[in-house]
Amino acid sequence: MTATPSHASSGAAIEVHGVARSFGDVHAVRDASFTAHAGSVTALIGPNGSGKTTLMLVLATLLAPDAGTVRIAGADPVHDARAVRQRMGWMPDVLGSWATLSVRQTLETTGRLYELTPAQSRERARELIELVGLESLADQPTRVLSRGQKQRLSLARALVHRPDVLLLDEPASGLDPAARVDLRVLVRQLAAEGVAVLVSSHVLAELDEMADAAVYLDHGVTASAERIESSRAGARQWRIRAVDPAALSAALASEGVESAGQDHLGTLVSVASEADAAALLARLVSAGVAVSAFGPAVGDLEHTFLDLARGERPEEAR
Repeated sequence: MTATPSHASSGAAIEVHGVARSFGDVHAVRDASFTAHAGSVTALIGPNGSGKTTLMLVLATLLAPDAGTVRIAGADPVHDARAVRQRMGWMPDVLGSWATLSVRQTLETTGRLYELTPAQSRERARELIELVGLESLADQPTRVLSRGQKQRLSLARALVHRPDVLLLDEPASGLDPAARVDLRVLVRQLAAEGVAVLVSSHVLAELDEMADAAVYLDHGVTASAERIESSRAGARQWRIRAVDPAALSAALASEGVESAGQDHLGTLVSVASEADAAALLARLVSAGVAVSAFGPAVGDLEHTFLDLARGERPEEAR
């Protein structure tokens, strides 16, 4: 996939301050605050039930917050939803489509709803069908599409009006590995062209390769910068694989480094910092250990997410 030009902007594209949203006695979002900038990809991360989808719906103008303020490209989604929708693209977790319309007709109709001319709608539909790789299905009704193909159509539909802000809720769901790579490349290209992308996903390894920043949501509360920095600064597991596992075990024992376990990919050790990890690797190589792989056991986002999940709940920290 290659991205098409979009409106470039600078500064804060999404601003969320003290947002709360409840459903009766269920407090889905209790205190969410963050900023996402133009030209960047921001990951929205949290466990099931943390309030991610509710927060996304608030940003997409589909739910009004009970408290707090939101600005999307400078506009208030509560009082000026039309202005927000003109500059925002929304890709929900599940595509609601017109089952009898073809892929091409769906995109052309969406273009008309965004006040493109018929000719502009046809051309934009053609561009997007090529962009998301649905050429062979362009004239098929959307009801025959697989889950992954519907995700591609949903992304194309979100891009029809060349938005400045793009909200993606589980965009990789149902995509095969090659399509996930295409998605990652496209999202990064859109960001390079000035689009602010906020993406929610459970596939943290994908987000690690895609995101510039992250917002962690737990029990409806965004984690503070202090909590995130503390989690990032803590010890983490590194995975080491050697040509001779016995030699590795002996060298680690000689260094006084205890193994935190093993998996099918290698030996796990707990290391306080990247500097300590680099020093340990140098000592192992100097000791004659043929190290074939050495790196963090999980990505930065997953490490921080797991560390925050093990810590105190937001209401306990207050």
